[in-house]
Amino acid sequence: MTSPAKVELRKLLPIALPLVAAYLAEYAMFVTTKLVVGSLGFKHLAAVGLSGSMTFELMVIMMGVISITGVLAAQAEGAGDKATAGIAARQGVVVAIILSIPLMAVIWNIGDIFLLLGQDPEIAALAEPYARALSPIAPAALIFAALRDFVAALARTRSIMFITLAAVGLNWGLAEGLVHGRWGLPEMGLPGAGIATAVVNWFMLILLVVYIYRTEALRGYGLFKSRLNVDFKVVAEFFRLGVPIAGLVAVEAGLFMAVGLLSGVIGTTTLAAHQVLMGWIGIPFVIALAMAEASMVRVAFQIGRCDPKGARLAGTVGIALGASVLTVLIAAPLLMAEQFTQLFISADDPGFADVSAIVIQLMMIAAIFQVFDGIQVIAARSLRGVKDTLAPLWIGAFGYWVMGIGVGWVLAFPMGYDGAGLWAGLALGIVTSACLLTWRFRSITGRLVDRCNLG
Repeated sequence: MTSPAKVELRKLLPIALPLVAAYLAEYAMFVTTKLVVGSLGFKHLAAVGLSGSMTFELMVIMMGVISITGVLAAQAEGAGDKATAGIAARQGVVVAIILSIPLMAVIWNIGDIFLLLGQDPEIAALAEPYARALSPIAPAALIFAALRDFVAALARTRSIMFITLAAVGLNWGLAEGLVHGRWGLPEMGLPGAGIATAVVNWFMLILLVVYIYRTEALRGYGLFKSRLNVDFKVVAEFFRLGVPIAGLVAVEAGLFMAVGLLSGVIGTTTLAAHQVLMGWIGIPFVIALAMAEASMVRVAFQIGRCDPKGARLAGTVGIALGASVLTVLIAAPLLMAEQFTQLFISADDPGFADVSAIVIQLMMIAAIFQVFDGIQVIAARSLRGVKDTLAPLWIGAFGYWVMGIGVGWVLAFPMGYDGAGLWAGLALGIVTSACLLTWRFRSITGRLVDRCNLG
């Protein structure tokens, strides 16, 4: 007889695996941009890496609010209410448009922001033209996220996979052409990389809209039946549930941004090493993120069906799956740290030896904490599936900033461990948050099950 966990795993994987491929492809666009720009020099890599990472993290924060699209749509789908699922998607697009306006403004002014944060003026000067060319990415990426969450809530994630896989090659081709002036395209340097990424994100959005419009099974949800009017009640629910989520994502993203900025304070070689390291750490993170999104959908779907036991099982299976996969991936950074550095910086670059030495040292720490990073992101999104958003914010604030940045700063500066100290604090913060968020999910869903049994 098949166990309930195996049954749940078979339902989770068809949602998660295409999302894994899609998120890896989406992340590969940032990595390929770094690879193209890295040939210009390690300072160009540091500038584009820092500004690109900040842009990515800011978008992820905004997507925390937008992710309520998936929660509401999955719960409605579990209850068999297509109209409500469609309303969630339409209002998710409205919220995405609203949030894209301040996001564009921040990206446009990243150069000035770096100066205020004490970064090297040369790095800030290099980052500014790239970021300004990249700024139109904001509305495309956020609207795409809303529609992606809707499609994922209906377990139709293969379309997302195909769209993002196609975008990787296009992004590389445009970036290579516009940065270096290949294939008849103008040589634009760093601004060319920003233009390429922005254009590709609009391309992805158009393809997803066309897919939703042309898919017969999705027409019953009413996404295109009338003008995009604002439903203030639903939008209010987005912000009521989504702002704490954005806060949690912000304190987590802020943790990585703070480590990046503090790396820049230590020195340019430490900042470049940090960017190389983030090039790896993003891989297990986006794998975990895909599993987390699938877990959130399954948890919310079961809540919509009034099955708290099924919701508890869905989240538990998602956490166990993520931990298992990421444990296997520990071998990669431990065995290939120097080779990974060479992907971003030429071995002939005068700064290569110093950057590589730092990367090898930090990879030892990153290999361990990546497992807990995956656990915490899956646990947090599983909690999102039961609409528990405020307590995870406080857990994240304590874990990421008190334990993470607080301990990391002490180790890096007063104790003199530099980059290794920053990353040791980062690891401690992630491990703490993972344990507390997992306990929170098990506790809440356990109470829901008990109430159901008593009722």
